[in-house]
Parts: sequence; C-alpha cells; structure tokens
Amino acid sequence: MRGLNKSFGALRAVKDFGIRVERGRICGFLGPNGAGKTTTLRMLCGLLTPDSGEGTVLGYDVMKQSQAIKRRVGYMTQKFSLYEDLSIEQNLTFTARVHELDRRRERVQAALDRLRLTERRAQLAGNLSGGWKQRLALAAATLHGPDLLLLDEPTAGVDPEARRTFWDEIHALAAEGMTVLVSTHYMDEAERCHEIAYVMGGRTLARGTADEVIDSSGLVTFHAEGPGADRLGRELRDRPGVEMAAAFGTVLHVSGRDRAGLEAAIAPYRQPHLNWTETRPTLEDVFIQLIHDIDAEKAKAA
Repeated sequence: MRGLNKSFGALRAVKDFGIRVERGRICGFLGPNGAGKTTTLRMLCGLLTPDSGEGTVLGYDVMKQSQAIKRRVGYMTQKFSLYEDLSIEQNLTFTARVHELDRRRERVQAALDRLRLTERRAQLAGNLSGGWKQRLALAAATLHGPDLLLLDEPTAGVDPEARRTFWDEIHALAAEGMTVLVSTHYMDEAERCHEIAYVMGGRTLARGTADEVIDSSGLVTFHAEGPGADRLGRELRDRPGVEMAAAFGTVLHVSGRDRAGLEAAIAPYRQPHLNWTETRPTLEDVFIQLIHDIDAEKAKAA
C-alpha cells in the first residue's frame, strides 16, 4: 500500500504512509507518542478508513473492504480491552461467539493450552497481573486464526520475563505463517523484529532490518568510560560535529555524521582517566538522532 493519509481536524496523524510486509514476517513500528503508530494500525485492521491512499491488506482494498479485512486480522490494543468481571475461559468463549467460530470449545481449549492459561481458566481477568492479561489478550486476538496480527505496544508495563515469553510466542506464530505488525518503545524488542519502521510526525523516517537502519544512518559513535564520563554530555552537545551525546549509565555515547568534526570535538576530552572507543551505533543512537533531525527541521521552518 502507499500514500495513506489520515487527519483528525487540523491534526494530520498519518502522512503518505506506505508499507509492504511479506507473509510470516514481523515488522516493528517505533516512534514517540503521537507519531501515528496507533492510527496506522487501526487503518490496517479496518477500524479507520484512510482519507486518501491505496493498497490492500491480505488482498482486500483498504479503502473499500474493511469488513473483509476485520475477519482476517487480529488486533491487540494498548489497553486491556477484555471483560475484567469474566474469567479467562469466559472471555475466550465470548470472543469465539463474536467471531461466529465453529468448534468453539475445541478452539478455546487450544488457545488455553498454547498460552499456558489452562490452570487459570476460571480466574477473573480483572485479578490477573499484567503479564497474564497480556497472554489472555493475545489468546483472544489469535483465537480465530488470523493471517495478520496487529499489536499496539503489547508489552508496555510487563516484566522482562513476561516480555520474553510473549516474543517467543510471536516468533512461533510468524514461523507458522502469520504476519505480525507490532508497535513498541523497546529497542531490544525492535531488534527481535525481522524489519523495523521508524515513524514520527505521521511519516516513515527509516525502514529496513535493524542492521540496515543503522548502516544507512551514517552515524559515527564513540563511547567514553571512566570517572565522570557520563557528566560530559552537556558540554559536548554544544560542540561542532557532535549531533548527539547521551549518558547510558556511567558510559557516554557521542555521535555525529562528520567523523573529522566529531573527533575534533572529543579530542580535548581524551584524558588518561577516560577510555574512548569507537563502536557501532545502536538503534537507540539512530532514533535519538532522527528525533533531533526532525526538531532541527521544525526550528528551520519556524
């Protein structure tokens, strides 16, 4: 699809968006709040109709066949949206009825088994922890066997072990042929996607595998370690050649696209107690840089 646009009054939430994802691939959407990720996912699952653009989702016209798209897509929202006063099993049975599925008991049991919810089947959804609610929501979103799964920040607020278990299941679904689009704020999750798209201001700023996005950024990055290294960021940000300086714990990341300018900027800080090492940029380095680029564009246009 290409050229998708969506506005809410004066706010243009999505601008000329386009994407193509192969079957069985996991594509991650990254970007700050308000970047247009949720609006994009809602257009792709048929909940919102684009103002303009063209393309297909699972072979159906995104502008005209939203009902057909909804039947083939699973959508897991940011906020837990199942009934908290129903049990796990009751929620799944209700979902099966909404989708008018046959073999409901069999399908519900299979979902319980797959997400390891069987022993908790009688527990009220409202009494579940974040990680177990996440499993239930995923079970409900995949109960009807969708070809496309859309996940809107599904692991926000859950512990690292629950996130890892969730991603293991997502990769298992993709291996079975399900296509997955997921929005996330976590860089480690982005690296688990087959490809990523960084979205900001309603438009896509970078797209590809994690390695491709890093390589195309043109960034040169140095790390400084040693006493007080993390406190040098404010000083270095104002020096020519430095486009980003940020502390990660006690380590300082300094990046820029002009190697000569960057090396000149850090030269005065090459002191015996500081160890400077050139290193490969991280996804976080790249995305911080993209945000700075947009801010610079806005300042120039003002």
